[in-house]
Amino acid sequence: MEEENLMGGNNYTANSIQVLEGLEAVRKRPAMYIGDISEKGLHHLVYEVVDNSIDEALAGFCTHIEVTINEDNSITVQDNGRGIPVDMHEKEQRSALEVVMTVLHAGGKFDKGSYKVSGGLHGVGVSCVNGLSTKMITQVFRDGKTYQQEYRQGKPQYNVKEVGTTTLHGTRQQFWPDKTIFITTTYKFDILANRMRELAFLNAGITITLTDKRKDVNAEIGIEGDRTEKFYSQGGLKDFVRYLDKSRTHLFDDVIYLNTERQGTPIEAAIMYNTGFSENLHSYVNNINTIEGGTHLAGFRQALTRVLKRYADDNKITEKLEKQKIEISGEDFREGLTAVISVKVAEPQFEGQTKTKLGNSEVSGAVNSAVGEALTNYLEEHPKEAKMIIDKVVLAATARVAARKARENVQRKNPMTGGGLPGKLADCSDRDPAKCEMFIVEGDSAGGSAKQGRDRHFQAILPIRGKIFNVERVMWHKAFEHEEVNNIIQALGVRFGLNPEDTKEANYDKLRYYKTIIMADADVDGAHIATLIMTLFFRYMPQLIKDGRLFIANPPLYKCTKGKISEYCYDDVAKQKFLDTYGDGTETGGNIRIQRYKGLGEMNPTQLWETTMNPASRLLTQVTIEDAAEADMTFSMLMGEDVAPRREFIERNATYATIDA
Repeated sequence: MEEENLMGGNNYTANSIQVLEGLEAVRKRPAMYIGDISEKGLHHLVYEVVDNSIDEALAGFCTHIEVTINEDNSITVQDNGRGIPVDMHEKEQRSALEVVMTVLHAGGKFDKGSYKVSGGLHGVGVSCVNGLSTKMITQVFRDGKTYQQEYRQGKPQYNVKEVGTTTLHGTRQQFWPDKTIFITTTYKFDILANRMRELAFLNAGITITLTDKRKDVNAEIGIEGDRTEKFYSQGGLKDFVRYLDKSRTHLFDDVIYLNTERQGTPIEAAIMYNTGFSENLHSYVNNINTIEGGTHLAGFRQALTRVLKRYADDNKITEKLEKQKIEISGEDFREGLTAVISVKVAEPQFEGQTKTKLGNSEVSGAVNSAVGEALTNYLEEHPKEAKMIIDKVVLAATARVAARKARENVQRKNPMTGGGLPGKLADCSDRDPAKCEMFIVEGDSAGGSAKQGRDRHFQAILPIRGKIFNVERVMWHKAFEHEEVNNIIQALGVRFGLNPEDTKEANYDKLRYYKTIIMADADVDGAHIATLIMTLFFRYMPQLIKDGRLFIANPPLYKCTKGKISEYCYDDVAKQKFLDTYGDGTETGGNIRIQRYKGLGEMNPTQLWETTMNPASRLLTQVTIEDAAEADMTFSMLMGEDVAPRREFIERNATYATIDA
C-alpha cells in the first residue's frame, strides 16, 4: 500500500527530480551519448523523447503518444501524461522543467517514487536531445494551464512561463536537430515506424501515432498529403510474435504466453514454433532491445531446455534417441522457435560491448521459474501440440548429427583436413586479419578481373558460381553439403561444432579477414545473389554483421564521357548531374558518350580497382542490424516460401534503396 501511494499522481513534483550531473560535454562528444552522429544517432533523438512518454505510460498515466515529422524536418512528440513538473526545484532554485531540459541525468526516472521502472538505456534523456538541437520548444499542459520554455543549443531563452489555459494534460516537445553536428538531419518514416511498432507491442494498450507532414517526401512514394500510421496492440507480445512469424508456416497456431511477476520483476513472454530451422529469440529490458542477451535470456533458455527435456524423458523419447547414439542438446529445443521475452527491472545493470546485455543475476531465476511453470502447464494441457514440438526437437537433433557427419565427410575429401582453403580463393599476403578483407565475387569472369585488379597485400578474392543455397528454406546441416557455402565458411576461417553439443553457434577465433565484401552485378540477379549471401551470414554468422564486418560493394552503373572528361556514375542521379553539367541534360544531346555497365565482367581489372575496390575511392554499404526483430521478420519474408508479401515488399522498396559512402 505504501508503494502504491508513492506512485500517486500528486507526489510527482519538483522534489521528484534528482540532479546527477551537468550537460556540458554533450555537444562536444555527442557520440558518447547517442551512439553516433549519423542516421542512427539522429533517430535516437526521437527515441529519447518518446521514452519519457513511455515512462508515463508504464506508470499508468499516459495512453496516447503522437510523433510528428514536420514539414521543416523538425520532430514533435506529444503525450497525454501528467506533464513534466514546473514548480520550483528546491536544490537548483529554478523550475523543475528547466532542470529536466538542461541538466544531464536529471529526471523522475532516478526517483523510484516517481517511476518503478523506466525506458531508455543510460538515462541521458531529453536534455541530451536539447543540447544537440539548434532549437527546442517545450510545452507542459498541467493543472489547467499551459507552460512553455524555449531553448537554443540547450540554453534557455527565457524562464518557464505560463502562456495560456488548457483542458489537456501532458507534455509537448518540438526540436530541430543541429545540422552542424549531424551528418544527416533527414528523418526516415520507416525507421521511426519500426521502433514505434515495437514499443506498441511491448506496451499493450498504448496508442502511438506517427505522422509525416513532408509533402515532397510523401509524394516520392505516391502519397498525397500527410502519411500517418497508428500502432496499437491489445495482445502485446502475443501480437508481436505473430507479427514476426507471419511469413513462416506455424507448427501449430497457438501462442504460448505468460504475463506475470516474480521477485518484484514483471515478466512477459510469447512463444511460437514454426516449421523453419532457425532460432528467432528477441529479448527486451524496460523496452530496450538487449541484442547481446543477458540473464533474462539465459533464464528463458534454461527453462525451455529443462521443461522440454523432462517431457521427452517422461515420454521415453530420449531413451529411443540414445539407442541411435543421438543426444538432444539445448539448441535442438529452440530450432523453429520464435519468441519474445520482455522484463521490467527497477535498477537494470547493463554490460557487454554495446551495453545491451543484462547483468542482474536475480532476473535469471525469476524468468526461469515463470517460463518453466507456464510451459509445463501448456504441455500438460495440450498433448497434441506437445508431441509436435518434441517431434520437431527430435528432427533437429537428428539433423545436427547429420551435419557433423557432413562436415567430417568434407574434411575427409579435403587433403588438408580442416586447415585447407578453397582452391578458388586468391588469398592475400598479409596474415594480420585486422588489415585484410575478402571479396565474395559473383561469377568467374568478374572474379578473374578482381584477382588482377586487387591489391594482393590485403585483398583476397573468392569467386562463386551461380546462386548459393537459400539457407532460409533448408535444414541447417544442408548448407554444409553445398560447395559454395562451404567455400565461404572455410575461406573466412569460421568454424562450427567445436563443443560436445555440436553447436550451431559459429566460432570466430580463427577469422581471417576483418571485412567481408559482397561484390555482385548491379541487376536483379546480382541483388538476389547478394541477398542469398546476406541470409547466410544473418542465419549462420550473425556476429559478423553485429560487429560491422559485412559490406556490399557498389560498382558504378555508367561511365559518362565528354571529350577528355570522364566520370563514373553510381546511380541515375549522378548520371543526370553529368548530363546537366556537360551537356543539355539529355543523353542524345551535347555529344556525350554513356557506357552502361550491365555486369562486373564488363570492366577490366583497372576499372574494377578504380571504381569498386580501391579503399580511397570506392563506395561500400555496411550491412547492419538496427532492429534484430524487424530484420528477422524481413529475411524470413524475403527468403521464405510465401510469395505475396515478398512481391509487395520489393515493389514498395526497390526504387528507394540508398547507398552510403
